[in-house]
Formats: sequence, C-alpha cells, structure tokens
Amino acid sequence: MIRDIVEAQTPVRFDRAHFKEYGASSLNFEIVYYILDPDYNRYMDIQQAVNLEIYRRFDQEGIEFAYPTQTLYLRREVEDAVSA
Repeated sequence: MIRDIVEAQTPVRFDRAHFKEYGASSLNFEIVYYILDPDYNRYMDIQQAVNLEIYRRFDQEGIEFAYPTQTLYLRREVEDAVSA
C-alpha cells in the first residue's frame, strides 16, 4: 500500500518502507523515497500528498492511528483539621 501511494507521485522514486521500532505508545515505520526535483515547494507538496493519502487509505481500510495519551493522577493533601 505504501509503495503504491509513493509511486503514484511524480517525479518520485520509492526506496523502502520498514517497521523501524517500538515507541512509547506507537509502532514507528520509516518510509524512504526520493523526489527527483530540486524544487523545495514541489518536495513539500509531494510529502503532503503522500502523508494525506496514507491517512486516507488507512481510514478506508479501517486502520487506526494511535494518538499518544498520558494519564496524570493528582493527589490533594488534606490538612489535619485538629492541628489547624
């Protein structure tokens, strides 16, 4: 799926996509592709198009992205009423 998404862009050469590592609350993948145009704006347009299409295709396939969450527990100290 990732290869197809990247190769649908032009002028782009797909290199690789790998499961790279476990994050604190994620599975991290590395996708490498080369944009065969030195124009920075073109690079940003292609990167955005790839990322949005990955999001769209994952949604279409029912693949959910994990969003980092954090739980914070607060403890309130209650003053001893006798000593006050």
